[in-house]
Amino acid sequence: MKSLSITGLILLAVSALLFYLTTDFAVEQIKISHIMGIMAGVGIGLIIGGMVGYLSKGSAIKAEQKKKNSSSFRKKKKNWKSRRQTLQNARLSLKSKIKILKYKFEDLKLLFSVVD
Repeated sequence: MKSLSITGLILLAVSALLFYLTTDFAVEQIKISHIMGIMAGVGIGLIIGGMVGYLSKGSAIKAEQKKKNSSSFRKKKKNWKSRRQTLQNARLSLKSKIKILKYKFEDLKLLFSVVD
């Protein structure tokens, strides 16, 4: 944006210099070609400004979308980690319950072997 402003100022200075060289800044010497040149300059400036604005808006939208996607990814990653931790805790709990059941089963085996 800054370089575009500098380019605009340089072109404005060049147009003022050309206007001075052709008319000596006398209002009586302004012709229709000067007015056509001014209108063409404004039109070109509007076209260039519109394109730069469109491109910068597109870049801003893409950056915002990328930021939104990365924050969404972080949330999903955090959710996955918590789910993984929950599953690991459940697995450990099941392992300990299986060990307890094995010991109880062994005790029952011993009890029934003594009875026979």
